[in-house]
Amino acid sequence: MSREPVPAHTDASAGPAVDAAALPVLWLYGPPAVGKTTVAWTLFTELSHRIPTAYVDLDQLGICYAPPSPDNWAPEPASDPGRHRRQARNLNLLAANVRAAGARCLVASGVVHAVRGVEADLLPQAAVTCCRLRAEPPELRRRLAGRGGAGDEAVEEVLAYAAELDRNHPADRCVDTTGRDVAEVLKLVRGETGGWPARSGTATAPVRPFPRYPAGPGEILWLCGATAVGKSTVGWQVYATLSRAGRRTAFVDLDQIGFYRPAGPGSSRDHRLRASNLAAVWQTYQATGLERLVVVGPVDDAETLRTYRAALPSVRIILCRLHAGRDSLAERVVLRGRGQGPLIPGDALKGQSTARLRQIADEAAADAEALEGAAVGDLRVDTDGRTVPDIAGEVVRRLGWSD
Repeated sequence: MSREPVPAHTDASAGPAVDAAALPVLWLYGPPAVGKTTVAWTLFTELSHRIPTAYVDLDQLGICYAPPSPDNWAPEPASDPGRHRRQARNLNLLAANVRAAGARCLVASGVVHAVRGVEADLLPQAAVTCCRLRAEPPELRRRLAGRGGAGDEAVEEVLAYAAELDRNHPADRCVDTTGRDVAEVLKLVRGETGGWPARSGTATAPVRPFPRYPAGPGEILWLCGATAVGKSTVGWQVYATLSRAGRRTAFVDLDQIGFYRPAGPGSSRDHRLRASNLAAVWQTYQATGLERLVVVGPVDDAETLRTYRAALPSVRIILCRLHAGRDSLAERVVLRGRGQGPLIPGDALKGQSTARLRQIADEAAADAEALEGAAVGDLRVDTDGRTVPDIAGEVVRRLGWSD
């Protein structure tokens, strides 16, 4: 049964009115392991062949916790457990940014508050359509076991959360993923949402100036380098090391907040959009008192860095380039292709053929040599033959952030 998208506000007294040109946003939500990310990414990929489309995983918009305590290095903020409201506010800003870049729609995936659900009142820049994915408890348990690393207590928490969603949101658009593959689930999602985004058309949206996000001073450590050099893995270790030492820090992966494809085949990175998205997230995080952020992502050249510094003029950006030789990069590319490394949406290496992985490794080596020749970065850290904690420890020491 198809239904029309519900505007974020129908009553002006409930909050700011939805922008008349609000971006169509489809938010797939449900418990972990239900298939949100996989289905959303598949939809994003298919839509981007015919209309300019963006995608974001809501988890990537909330890696900013309350100040660390002796017992918990990443505690939930008391005023926003789960950081659902923070994620929604960031999604609202990203919707404005990708609309400015020319996007016709945005696909989002992520968990929501078990009682409140999707808080559309925090999304005036978005015309939100929601669809809940669910699965029977035995199926969820099986999928969680397949992921590995989830203990019995974590599994029971997920099952309890899924039961709460079933109990609190019985009238929501909903697709049961039990025993169904991605194609079947996606077909049902399209049916539930009336073929979303049916009214977005195929014409390219007019490109507008990006919004400005004024922010006060702070520090951003940006880890860059060639493909498979270890940016995300080392960056996360730096973030965790600082947080465990009691220094409040947040984390952003530029690739994960920069999924936007104009209609047609693949396109180059849009650093203007990524810089605007980073400035938006930084503003939201800084409003909570944060002054330090770890960022990971590629830098193409010196002009790339100028783009980000223009978007964040009051922030000190420290660029740390990780370097690896040809053999190390080739080995890491192969491991990523086999599924090792962080499980993140849009991994361009996972599942690629051996021939394609060799090509990617050659390209990565050439990029590393070019960055080396241009001496890109305020810091350079060699990663060959070293463990992740060792590399992260050097980064923290050289920054002077270990004091």
